[in-house]
Amino acid sequence: MAERSPATRRTLWLVLSLVFAFLYIPIAVLVALSFNEGGLPTAWSGFSLKWYASLAGNSAILSAALNTLIVALVSTAIATLLGTLLAIGIEMRRQYGKALEALIFAPMIIPDIVLAIALLSFFSMLNLTMGLHTIILAHVVFNLAFVCSVVRARLKSFDWSIVEASADLGASALTTFRRVTLPVIAPAVIAGALLAFTLSVDEFIIAFFTAGAGRASTTLPMQIYAMIRFGITPEINALATIVMAVSITALTLSQRLNRGIIGQ
Repeated sequence: MAERSPATRRTLWLVLSLVFAFLYIPIAVLVALSFNEGGLPTAWSGFSLKWYASLAGNSAILSAALNTLIVALVSTAIATLLGTLLAIGIEMRRQYGKALEALIFAPMIIPDIVLAIALLSFFSMLNLTMGLHTIILAHVVFNLAFVCSVVRARLKSFDWSIVEASADLGASALTTFRRVTLPVIAPAVIAGALLAFTLSVDEFIIAFFTAGAGRASTTLPMQIYAMIRFGITPEINALATIVMAVSITALTLSQRLNRGIIGQ
């Protein structure tokens, strides 16, 4: 490939810098203003941690955080179990049509608003009372596809002959899975679980449509939306910074575990 001229490289670096600035300067401003001592969200008046301290005394935020944690943990556990089994079943079969592939990964590409309306209609048709349980079921639906995708990436290079060898030596299917298959795919399973947890913590649209009335089923993104309707405050900036930190941490761990899975 021909070497780019200095002018071309400078132009590319300029465009790249502008893109990164557009993406990350607003986030940096949000984080900085979360430490603002004053009550105005746009005028800096000194460094302070009081807005983080005030979050600890806000019962509505604490209740929403607990609901978010419950939804994320339960939906992640269910989606990880089902997604892993689905990935193993697909790869063991090895012969599947494009229609099955599309059905499995449809929740990943369908717009959230469409999936939310579909799930709301489905729950209403079943006469289910809306609450945390419906949010959990809804999150399992789209998280399952992400977990399955990550685990399948590892299974693409999995040597199925060792499974056959284990069976030939008299091991049961459960023993083979526990002693042979699971240790090999464990990093991918954990990476998929962390990704599912992150998506569940951040998700708003589907939770908004499938939640019940009142604080009992309000998640943290829903609480932030309710607060921001009356104006942005440093308290909201602090809350958003905490949510972002949790998401970045989970995604970083997921990427570290997922690194090299496809190439193995």
